[in-house]
Amino acid sequence: MLFDSPSTLNDSIRMRKRASGIVRWRGWMRWCALSVLSGICLVCPAVADEGITDDIARIEYRIVSKYPHDKRAFTQGLLFADGFVYESTGLRGGSTLRKIDPVKGRVVRQIRLSNRLFAEGLTLVDRSLYQLTWTSGRAFVRDIDNFSLIKEHRYEGEGWGLAWDGRHLVMSDGSATLKFRDPETFEIVRELPVRQGSQPIERLNELEFFDGAIHANIWLSDRVVRIDPADGKVKAWLDLAPLAERERDKAEMEGDREVNVANGLAWDPAMRRLHVTGKLWSAVYLLELIDSQAIDRDPAGG
Repeated sequence: MLFDSPSTLNDSIRMRKRASGIVRWRGWMRWCALSVLSGICLVCPAVADEGITDDIARIEYRIVSKYPHDKRAFTQGLLFADGFVYESTGLRGGSTLRKIDPVKGRVVRQIRLSNRLFAEGLTLVDRSLYQLTWTSGRAFVRDIDNFSLIKEHRYEGEGWGLAWDGRHLVMSDGSATLKFRDPETFEIVRELPVRQGSQPIERLNELEFFDGAIHANIWLSDRVVRIDPADGKVKAWLDLAPLAERERDKAEMEGDREVNVANGLAWDPAMRRLHVTGKLWSAVYLLELIDSQAIDRDPAGG
């Protein structure tokens, strides 16, 4: 992969250092990948030091279909609306906001952010797209139809994932605590520590809200946890390691890129399907969740 500037290279080095722990998962993920076939339920064992144990419900899934994903896209945020997928991609010099036709995987609209910015999480409130930045403390609000800038918010700390619960923006910063923000002012209205039992669940990243629960990718892994927004308890988990290993094997065969962890959750409420992808993945996978553990059947997605 080529980088456009020293700052982009530095970002890559920082991200790789943060991702160095992923190597220890490869043997386990390869074992899991043996069970992957389209149309088959996937159930993989929990990893103890990830903080997710077997007393937490496991969400099984079927791969319904997949569609192409830009292999150069360092996916930071994903959402589904009006039949299209909207994506925020990261890295300085490579940060974009995109509208994608999921049938062909074709980008139909795109804007590039300043080379100084590293784009992060993305969500939709009414007809406004909210897009975070990693360390710049800037959140952009854009019109979903033409991507024109409506307003900009400033915040302290890092921006990682973003979702909409129907009332507040839910934001992650890589820690074990989620922040709920007012969509008009971007002020923090409450904070929610996320735990399984007494164990904090660190590295919460890309977020999606559906069925009355917050769903979060865990950075450095290919796992998604379902979080009760009332008390922050992890209620269930979803394992995307088989899909990630499939992508890594494909990239290794092609010899043209590195594949990073799963990151990107977009809920289609009408079809009740979850679009999932990862950083530098070649495909977006459409999943049917086989699960009766939803907190509250609510069609909202964020």
